[in-house]
Amino acid sequence: MRLLHTSDWHLGQALREWDRAEEHDAFLRWLEDRVEEHAADALLIAGDVFDHANPPASAQAAWFNFLARVARRRPGLAVVVIAGNHDSPARLEAPSALLAGLGVHVVGSLPMLGGEVDLGRVVVPVGPPSRRVKVLAVPFLRPFDLRPRPGESPDAALVRLYTETVGRVRSQGDEPLVVMGHLYAAHGEPSELSERRILGGDLHAVSAAAFPEDVAYVALGHLHLAQRVAGRERVRYAGSPLPLSTAEGHYRHQVLRVDIDGPAAATVTPLFVPRTVPFLRVPERGALPVEAALEALAALPAAEGPESRWPFVELHVVLTQPEPGLPRRIDAALAGRGVRLTRVVRARGGDGAPLVAAPREALQELDPVGVFEQLHQREHGAPAAPALRRAFEELLATTVGADP
Repeated sequence: MRLLHTSDWHLGQALREWDRAEEHDAFLRWLEDRVEEHAADALLIAGDVFDHANPPASAQAAWFNFLARVARRRPGLAVVVIAGNHDSPARLEAPSALLAGLGVHVVGSLPMLGGEVDLGRVVVPVGPPSRRVKVLAVPFLRPFDLRPRPGESPDAALVRLYTETVGRVRSQGDEPLVVMGHLYAAHGEPSELSERRILGGDLHAVSAAAFPEDVAYVALGHLHLAQRVAGRERVRYAGSPLPLSTAEGHYRHQVLRVDIDGPAAATVTPLFVPRTVPFLRVPERGALPVEAALEALAALPAAEGPESRWPFVELHVVLTQPEPGLPRRIDAALAGRGVRLTRVVRARGGDGAPLVAAPREALQELDPVGVFEQLHQREHGAPAAPALRRAFEELLATTVGADP
C-alpha cells in the first residue's frame, strides 16, 4: 500500500499583496505527476487546504480542478481530506456528495454519535481487501470538540479522544491503521511567521504517546516544517509544500511517500517540491544601516519576465533614529527592480530608547497573543495570569477558521 502525505497548502494565500496562485498551480501539477509516477493508492491531505475560511473563487477552482484531474490520471485513487484550523469545516464538507464520486472523502468537523466519535464517518477503508488499510481521519479539534471530564485539562481530553478512538477502531479489525490529525504535537518545531497559533506553545499539545507504537503511520498537519514527532519515524508532519514566509527561504519543502507492508511497518521517503520562485533576504545575515540597505536594494536585478516569477525579498534594516520617510525611500530604491518586497524587519540601534516615529508593524505581522500580553502589561502593570492567557487562547481558537 502506497500513500502520499501532504498538508498545509494554504490555497489563496498571499505574501503581503502578492498573489501566489501561479506557485500553487505549479505545485498541484507537480503533485499530479507524482501521484501517477509513484502509483499512489491514496492521497492524504492533513488540513489547511485553504488559507482563509472564505477562500477566493480562484482558490476554490484550483482545488476542484486538481481533484478532477488527479481522479482522471489515477483511477481508483482514494483522497482523504481533513479540515485544518484555517479551513471552514462546513465549506470544506459542503460538496462531499459530489466529491465522493471522485473517491474523495472529506472530514470537516468531528462527527459525534451517542456521545462518541462516529467511526462510520471518520474511518475510511483504502485499497482492495487483500491489502486494505484503515485511515482514521480526525480534523482540527476546537475546544468544544474536546468535552473534558470534570477536573480534566483540555490537553488531557484531546489525548484521551485520540487514544480512545484509536482503541475503538482497533477493536473492529486488525488491518493496518493510519491516523490523520491537524494539531500541535508536543515539542514540535514551528515555522517563524507563517503559522497561526492553534492554542499557543505546548498548551493542548498532543503527546506522541497518544498514537500507539503499532499504528502503521500518523499523518499530521499544521506545522509547516516537515519533521518527525518525538523521534518516531512513523509519526510525521509533511510540512507545507510552499514557503509561507521568507523565514522558510532556506528550507526544502516536501511531500512524503509512505509505503506500508504489514500491520505496523512503514517506509517514509521525502519527495522534494521544486521551488518556482526564489526567496531572498537582504542582507543574508544580520541587518544593514538605512543607507547601506537602500543601496543593496537598488543593486538587485532589474525587472525581467512576468512579475509572478520575481523573487520575494525581505529587508532587515537597523534604525538608530526615527525614519518616517523610510517606506517611501524603499519604494524608490526598488523602482525598476525585479523583486517583490514582502516584509521590512526593523532592528533597533542607538541607546535603546523607543523610536516613536518609526513605522508600525504591518497588521499581518502581529501575533494576537503577543498583542494581548502587551495590552495586559500596559493596562495592569503585570503579565497576564496563566489561566487568563489560556482563556484568551481558547477564545482565539474558537474564532480561527470560523465562517464569517
